[in-house]
Amino acid sequence: MDIALPPRRPTPGQRALAERCRAPEPPRLPVTARLDARRYLCPERHARERAGLFGALPLLLGPSAMLPEPGTAMTHDGFGTALLLLRDRLGVLRVFRNACRHRGTRMLDAAAPVTLPKLVCPYHAWAYGLDGGLEAVPRAESFPGLDRACLGLVPVPHCEAGGLIWAAPFAPADFGHAEGALAADFRALGLDAMTLYARRTHRVAANWKLVMDAFLESYHVQRLHANSIARFFRDGVTAGDAIGPHMRAAVARVGALDAADLDDWAALRRILTFTYQMLPASVLVASPDYVNLMVIMPQAVDATLVEDFMLIPQPPQTEEEEAHWAKSWALLDGQVFGTEDFGAAEAGQRGLATGAVPEVLLGGLEQGIAGFHATLDRLLEDGEAPF
Repeated sequence: MDIALPPRRPTPGQRALAERCRAPEPPRLPVTARLDARRYLCPERHARERAGLFGALPLLLGPSAMLPEPGTAMTHDGFGTALLLLRDRLGVLRVFRNACRHRGTRMLDAAAPVTLPKLVCPYHAWAYGLDGGLEAVPRAESFPGLDRACLGLVPVPHCEAGGLIWAAPFAPADFGHAEGALAADFRALGLDAMTLYARRTHRVAANWKLVMDAFLESYHVQRLHANSIARFFRDGVTAGDAIGPHMRAAVARVGALDAADLDDWAALRRILTFTYQMLPASVLVASPDYVNLMVIMPQAVDATLVEDFMLIPQPPQTEEEEAHWAKSWALLDGQVFGTEDFGAAEAGQRGLATGAVPEVLLGGLEQGIAGFHATLDRLLEDGEAPF
């Protein structure tokens, strides 16, 4: 089925990856890397990652399309802190702590958007506008000297760029990459104008890095996905680079890549799948006519939440379009990611936990994993063991 894509062009970085995929013999690193298996098992290592990565870097919360309308609000709790996302009446995104300034009561429970004229605390009915300002206090005379201007909801640093929502709830953070090169690539993919078709949260009994690892190499595609998507892809034809600490890759699909016009974006999308692995833990996969965004949220050393969002160019206009998107969602979320990739992560966790494999081996087609873990080690550098 042909789905019309917006008339956009690839960024120079995206085009460069396409050129590298088209090379007769894409370069391979003829080395075998080794990772200490304890990095997936050690509670102390996990605690360092929670503090030094998730506590220090901007966190991707989800796509802009998960909160599309002015005058709406929703909550986000996946990273261990209670956040409140709002769009004011002009559609401007705001992020606050989900706590009333009176007694700290949680203001809202809404994993999906709800329409509200204002936010009212369920305990004592303190009322806040959608800009976070305190607007009303019942029995205000019982709070002599109260300055409402100083008691708005507590803001959280955030940015919205390229169709994604980022926040820094734990420490000051630099949103430069999110607002710069990453946003440019995502605008080229049309992410800023897409519609949220479906979302689902998966509970994966594995370390969060095993989930990330699955999207950092294409070696497994013809093997693990033999009964799902393998027929759509060429084996091991891929190229990758970095945007700061984040990783970007293009994986060749079956098609006439050698003869493709690399400036014909719609044609290029049909023969290359672009993927992004964004630190600390998010993955974006751009299929020919839709995008999956996975937000990876560690809960324990061997437990991870993965929220999968499927974004499409526009809401389904016909029964045929609805059937097309439903089939794509069932294939990717239900089988490829939800069963095969996440199942492999769980199987890997169980196997590593036996202690039988002290080191994980990475071949020439898996060097993206080695690079990812090297970046984590640099960011966590504090004189302790690097595993």
